[in-house]
Amino acid sequence: MADSADFTPTVNSQSPGKEEQGGGEGGGGSEGDVKGGLTDAQRGVLERCVHALKHAKNDSQTLAALLLISRLCPASELDKPMLRRIFEAVGLNLPARLLVTAVRGDENSGLPPNELLSLGTALLAALSTEPDMASSPQLLATVPLLLGILVNGPVFTQQKQEAREQHQVGQSPDGEVQSANISNPDCNPASVAQSAEETESSKQKGDDGSEASRVSTSQENPLSSSLDAALAADCYLVLTAVCALPRGSELLLSRGAISALCQAVELKQTLSHEKGLALLGSLLSGKNKDKAWSKHTPELLSLLVRLSKDFCESTDETRLGMCGQLAQFLPPAGVAAESEELKAVVGSLWEVLRPMVQAKLTPRHIGPILVLSACLLDLYGWEMAGPPKFCCLLVNRACVEVRMGLEDLPGNDLTPEVQHTITGCYRIMEAAIEQACSPGVPQAAAPSQSSISTLSLQQSRQVLGVLEEAFSGLMYFLQQVEPSRYGDPFVFATFRSLCSWLAEETSCLKEEVTRLLPFLINYTRSHLQGGILEQSLADWMVKMSIGEDGGAWTGREALRYLLPALCHLSAEEGPRKVLLDVDTPALLVDFLSQSWTFLRGKTSAASTRDPSMETACSALLNFTVTEPERVRKDLCFRSLEVLLSEALPLLVNKPRLLVLTANCCTLGLMIGRLKEGGSVEAGQRRFLSSALRFLRSALDSSSSPGPVKVSLSWEDSWDDAAELWRLSLQALGGCARAQPSITTLIREEGWLRHMLAMLHQCSALPDQLTQEALEEALCALAERCPVCKQEIGDMMTRSSEGALSNMKKLKKSVVVK
Repeated sequence: MADSADFTPTVNSQSPGKEEQGGGEGGGGSEGDVKGGLTDAQRGVLERCVHALKHAKNDSQTLAALLLISRLCPASELDKPMLRRIFEAVGLNLPARLLVTAVRGDENSGLPPNELLSLGTALLAALSTEPDMASSPQLLATVPLLLGILVNGPVFTQQKQEAREQHQVGQSPDGEVQSANISNPDCNPASVAQSAEETESSKQKGDDGSEASRVSTSQENPLSSSLDAALAADCYLVLTAVCALPRGSELLLSRGAISALCQAVELKQTLSHEKGLALLGSLLSGKNKDKAWSKHTPELLSLLVRLSKDFCESTDETRLGMCGQLAQFLPPAGVAAESEELKAVVGSLWEVLRPMVQAKLTPRHIGPILVLSACLLDLYGWEMAGPPKFCCLLVNRACVEVRMGLEDLPGNDLTPEVQHTITGCYRIMEAAIEQACSPGVPQAAAPSQSSISTLSLQQSRQVLGVLEEAFSGLMYFLQQVEPSRYGDPFVFATFRSLCSWLAEETSCLKEEVTRLLPFLINYTRSHLQGGILEQSLADWMVKMSIGEDGGAWTGREALRYLLPALCHLSAEEGPRKVLLDVDTPALLVDFLSQSWTFLRGKTSAASTRDPSMETACSALLNFTVTEPERVRKDLCFRSLEVLLSEALPLLVNKPRLLVLTANCCTLGLMIGRLKEGGSVEAGQRRFLSSALRFLRSALDSSSSPGPVKVSLSWEDSWDDAAELWRLSLQALGGCARAQPSITTLIREEGWLRHMLAMLHQCSALPDQLTQEALEEALCALAERCPVCKQEIGDMMTRSSEGALSNMKKLKKSVVVK
């Protein structure tokens, strides 16, 4: 970048060739330039010029030295160390002063304001090619001024305009730079920022102080608002250089870039479409997209309406080139979702896209169309896409592109364009999976043949068939991935898409899935344990909003996507053996440990339900139930017990995490039932004490002598937690049988007394399954503890009616006569 800078201080904004030079890029030198390098004589002169730059006493001397350098040698002939010396010698104060002087219309400057602007922006454009310069406070302070120029052109007050016209009358045609006497030599960022505020104020209000629109300002003073292409190009070059900085997008957003660039496009200012839209697209393509849309929804929505109208009114050939650009300006999912204006835009885009999807196009042309279709699906799903036949066609085309891209290319060496297309196709496939695998919509409630939700049985089978073929291609691709590519964002996108399929469908392609399990586990383990440090992947995660709570990439995300599939596969004998061979339980325990550490660090108010932790517990529960010997021997389950004994006492006080608490309680008790005799350890005692308190809180007997009800704190989560509560009671009975000493703790905690009193007072339990689970736990206590048996028998003797009298199996256990 730096080697293309041009220091030619030509100030005539209409000078030939400057427009083609792109505002300071690729300026030519004199005929005596030596191609490919400098002669010793030229280098000697160059050194003297640099010395003159460093010791210049005023701006005229600085500009003269720059002019000599540009005549001596074009910037492309200079090496980076020399360019940097020149940059440091010139500094940013000079171009900043030129801009401020132009905006303030200083009559003593010696040059007209428009020429000062042209010279100042050209210098800034050249200096901004050096990243250190682009990030300096002096340059950043000029951003509001540059944005103002792009919106309204070089606007000055009427008095300053008249002074400029008077000055031009006596000005020589080519303007002698040496006569310039730039004012305000002590210019600093604060003064530039103040000048920017003054400029902005002058744009907002008329001379009489009344509000004046930007459009009317341009109409009333067309000479002052006309924007030279070279000047605009220089402004965009500086802003683009700032945007390329590590925090460049944030810096521009905080300085009003979104509003200004939207206005420039609205006013059809010079280069606003060619360069302004590209810069806006860069600002909206990263992690700041959500922030930009939430803060500037009206401006961006208005811009989207304009762009979509242009898209719909363009020719087919032009539309193909606009698809990629239009996708950048769609809002994130959930932003402005209720906006009728946005719905109208999406509807009109689908109307235009349908015949394009149906046309015979090459892969190069169909790619951007499919990516744009995926973006529209992200916003409103299949609701507005079109009739079922079109939805099937869209899914089919996406699957074909995936298969062609992943299976046919030699060596799987995919270009970035192909990867971008395939990633968009993944999103179409994932949306189809969700819909095709969801329960059928009753015909009375279904919309009138307008979306994929009304697919016939035959169409659903066809969609699942093409999806199965495409996901077979994904598995083939992933089988070829080496560990060195685990940090590749495209590999992660492929992995994530396959996980969406496995979460819904594990019965198809069973052999292929089982063969791929070692890769899937090793891939997620590498991420979880910090083996993947690729910054490109972390940046992609942020861009795709995949980070935890919208935050940074933590490494747990990969396993999060695989967890639903692991929950299914761990329940099947064949896949479970493979999972055990690659030490999957230890991976899940490690995940729970990291997730608990993260959750514990959050405030109670910020604690929300975490489905991934619940699913990890479910997968571990499958291993616990089906592989008892592995649980007894594997040290990772000892670590899990320690974790649960630490977590459960804290979780019982977090009502928002009740389902996770139920999972932890069930898992800990199921592991505990596998112990053999012995006394109760301190950690186990702490866990059991919390578990008993948690289990007794599920039922509310305050309405006795009526039926027992689910307690208010459990009511909202009962559908998800009821089965876990019943399993916990059964496991509690198993713990009592395995370790009779536990019965003492159960009595000391008051759980038995509480349950017996509730059963004595109430007429019935919520359902038969609840009664059976509770009866199983009480029977185990009666079998292993004589004192418990006596207490239960005494209560049953007094209970001739109610829930306790209906427990026939318990009656036999206590031998009540």
